Amino acid sequence: MSTVVVVKKDGYACIGADTLTKLGYSKEPAEYVATPSKITQIGNTYLAKVGHAAWDLIFPSYFAKLKRPPAFRTPAEIFETVRKMHEALKDHYYLNPTEQEDDEFESSHFDALLANPYGIFGIYALRSVQEYTKFYAFGSGYHLALGAMYAIYDSGRSAEEIARVALEAAAEFDDATAAPLEVHTVKLRKK
Repeated sequence: MSTVVVVKKDGYACIGADTLTKLGYSKEPAEYVATPSKITQIGNTYLAKVGHAAWDLIFPSYFAKLKRPPAFRTPAEIFETVRKMHEALKDHYYLNPTEQEDDEFESSHFDALLANPYGIFGIYALRSVQEYTKFYAFGSGYHLALGAMYAIYDSGRSAEEIARVALEAAAEFDDATAAPLEVHTVKLRKK
C-alpha cells in the first residue's frame, strides 16, 4: 500500500507520497526499485495514487495518448476526465471493474489525490471527486497523516512542511509506508 497527501495553504498546493511498494508480505523499498515514485505529472497537475503498482505504467501511457490535455480545474472537469478514462481502462488496459456485488457503480480500483494551480482534489475508486480546502490523505497510513496535518496545520508551517510531517508520521507508524518521501509544490492561481 502507500500513503499520499495533499495540502493547500498560503497560496500553495503540495502533494506528497512515500516510495515503498508492497506485494502481500514482501516489501520493495525505494533503494531496490529503479522508479519508486507514486506521483505522475500531467501538464501542471500532479497525481498521487494508491492501488496496484500497474497504475505507475497505466497513467503515463493513458495520458500520453490523449489528443488534448485533460482538464483538472474543477471537480466536474476531473469527473469527466476520469469517466472517460474508466472506459479506456476497460477497453485498452483490461481493467476488471468488479469489486463488491452491491456497489452502485463499477470500480476503477484506484484512489488518487491531485494538486495543481487550481487546488487540491481527491478521486475515489467509484469516480466521485472531492475538492479539499486544507488537506487530505489516502492510503494505508492516511489516518496517521490526517492526524499529523490536523495537529500542525495552524502552526505557521508551509504546505510542504505539513505534507512532509504527515508522511513522516505515516512512515514511522504504518508498516506499508516508508521513506524516502517525494513532494511537489505548486503556486495556486488567484481567484
